[in-house]
Amino acid sequence: MLLGVRHHGPGSARAVRAALEAARPRVVLIEGPPEADALIPLAADADMRPPVALLAHAVDEPGRSAFWPLAEFSPEWVAIRWALERDVPARFIDLPATHSLAWEEGRFDVAVGETPGSPDFGTAPGSRAEAGDGAPDPVARTGLRIDPLAVLAETAGYDDPERWWEDVVEHRGDGAGDVFAPFVVVEEAMGALREAYGSGGHERDLVREAYMRLQVRAAQREFGGGVAVVCGAWHVPALRERTAVTADRALLKGLPKVKADMTWVPWTYRRLARVSGYGAGIDSPGWYGHLFGAADRPVERWMTKVAGLLREEDRIVSSAHVIEAVRLAQTLAAMRGRPLAGLSETTDAVRAVMCEGSDVPLSLVHDRLVVGDVLGEVPQGAPAVPLQRDLDRTQRRLRLKPEALERDLELDLRKETDAGRSRLLHRLRLLGIGWGEPVASRGSTGTFRETWRLRWEPELSVRVAEAGVWGTTVLAAATAKAQADAVTAQSLADVTALAERCLLAELPEALPVVMRVLADRAALEADVGHLAQALPALVRSLRYGDVRGTDTHALTEVAAGLAERVFVGLPPACAALDADAAEEMRGHVDAVHGAVGLLADVLAAEGTPDDSEPAHAAVPPVENPLPGALGSSHRDLRLRWRSVLRVLSGRDTVPGVVRGRAVRLLLDDGELGQDEAARLMGLVLSPGTPPADAAAWIEGFVGGGAGGGLLLVHDERLLGLVDAWLTGVPAEAFTDVLPLLRRTFSAYEPGVRRTLGELVRRGPGERGSAAGGGVGIPGFGADLDTARADAVLPVVRLLLGLDGDPVGADDNDLVGVGR
Repeated sequence: MLLGVRHHGPGSARAVRAALEAARPRVVLIEGPPEADALIPLAADADMRPPVALLAHAVDEPGRSAFWPLAEFSPEWVAIRWALERDVPARFIDLPATHSLAWEEGRFDVAVGETPGSPDFGTAPGSRAEAGDGAPDPVARTGLRIDPLAVLAETAGYDDPERWWEDVVEHRGDGAGDVFAPFVVVEEAMGALREAYGSGGHERDLVREAYMRLQVRAAQREFGGGVAVVCGAWHVPALRERTAVTADRALLKGLPKVKADMTWVPWTYRRLARVSGYGAGIDSPGWYGHLFGAADRPVERWMTKVAGLLREEDRIVSSAHVIEAVRLAQTLAAMRGRPLAGLSETTDAVRAVMCEGSDVPLSLVHDRLVVGDVLGEVPQGAPAVPLQRDLDRTQRRLRLKPEALERDLELDLRKETDAGRSRLLHRLRLLGIGWGEPVASRGSTGTFRETWRLRWEPELSVRVAEAGVWGTTVLAAATAKAQADAVTAQSLADVTALAERCLLAELPEALPVVMRVLADRAALEADVGHLAQALPALVRSLRYGDVRGTDTHALTEVAAGLAERVFVGLPPACAALDADAAEEMRGHVDAVHGAVGLLADVLAAEGTPDDSEPAHAAVPPVENPLPGALGSSHRDLRLRWRSVLRVLSGRDTVPGVVRGRAVRLLLDDGELGQDEAARLMGLVLSPGTPPADAAAWIEGFVGGGAGGGLLLVHDERLLGLVDAWLTGVPAEAFTDVLPLLRRTFSAYEPGVRRTLGELVRRGPGERGSAAGGGVGIPGFGADLDTARADAVLPVVRLLLGLDGDPVGADDNDLVGVGR
């Protein structure tokens, strides 16, 4: 009995269940890798919840892998469960994975049939795959490929194969007629297609079908009659064909082999959808799952689900909306000549009735229901590499369950559980297992806070298997991987980034190798740009000594030596740069400035060490971290950096954008007075300076979104200099400087731009600038405005919770704050 199916087709699944119940075969043969026969009993485990997939990977090369996904509505899964529930033997009969993986040499991490493969009837139109249809076919990448479903739909006068399939199969229902009739009709159709198209351009199917025929013959000899075969309908005519055993064996002779392991892994509805990029043949797994699970009234039940989802998102949806949407869907089906409302009719009805014609809420329905976020589960007894088992144990201990739905996780590193979660996620990232990605924290910028965006994808199981070559536990594997990455790192910046990741992941045994490589690379690096690029990541790592209890003294010494080399080499490196190189160098100057400030604070703190408590982990000492660095106190690091900035600000050979940024940094640090900054700006904006150079200086001084707009707002003398220079730029040069100026001022906040516009509109005579002299800070009043200061005192006292004597009778009168 040959039961030709469409993989992941709920109609085929219902038909298979009915046929098996009627025929009661003695053995069930299923299209799939025979190495998975030992895994079939796990399908009856209470902890096994589809969607799941059979994962095969090469033992010596885990990255070479293949999947056979199965959902609750997959005919193969229905056949497996039927056989287990009735104690009937079930076996897989497709080409073994040991050949499939070897045949796919040079391609890695593929889903079986989920790259161009057999034109099985189990494949949706335009899909790249059929699930459970063997490994991808390199031979089939050329020549004619056909989609049987599309050919049959076109023959029937349909322009949409999915719509045709729904009409003739999914909407047919279980019925009370001949349960074998659907398979007979499908076999006749596939026979006609195979007669017209042969193998459909996939010659490898001939090899697979030869192996399946041999397995069917073996089962017939063992069990006599009563053999049921569940396979893609495309193969049925070939399996029905009578061929010589010697001919089939000749096709299988000399096939390549590779040692392979198999296991069950969780799968998701998203990975069953073609749109996910890892498709297995269907557009709407959530919709198909609903059709398979709904006992009756599928349209009404679907609309109820949609209404529930929209209500959860605070959309106003009532029972009246559900009733009207059902009526509209049924009316559309009748107008379109369909036996039952399908996905297109229900979608149109939801858009019109529940979404008020908007596609925004409709996209949510498509994402959450039509595709779905269901993540399968496999029992703990399923075979797994040791690294996977250690990961499972760690996930349970930290109460961090993998989920298919993307979610944000806020961590407080002062809590032991959260710190453990952070360590695990950082170690997995180092291993290339991207379960989580760090994102900017909301509501706090403290270093004790971390925010992660988590989402478990099925292919991460392959990444875990692949990372198993580094060790049997997450800690051991991450340590070995970090050591190997340090040795093979291509640049100094890569090594410093790796050192930061090792500290985040708390890998104390990997740090000696990383630090040794870091010191060697830093000593040999001659490019100041590379040194400046590496320093910020290295200095950022020093924060973790406070947050994670790590002693970073040796790392501090290396960072200080690196900073010294940047100080020496930066001025010569800034000479004779073109516009792009100057802009890049300005970024390096900004990064080094922030790094030096943090590094100086760390060095100052290390001047009074506290050894009362031992650190949890320590960065190992490095012998001679940098030539000339050891033995230097580095206590005057900030002063030496300011000297470098002064050199940069005064050299004519340094590009204007770098000189302007150096002046601005000195001004912000209080090392340069307002009068001196105005004098330097006046010199640069004098008529003797080319307009392009002056515009670049302005961009460096007040550009980059670093508060330069507020500086001009509060110091109207500087604004006046910029205004006077801009109005004096010759017409022929204005178009050259306009892009620079536009880039500079477009980075300001809208409120800052509006204020600057008002100040310029008033003119120099009305701005009240302090350019004419006087005491106090330019742009501000000479004396304190005590009335305005008194107005905010009640609010300040309220925020601080001060319970002392009131400073005045009206301190709690908050209305007065606005005076």
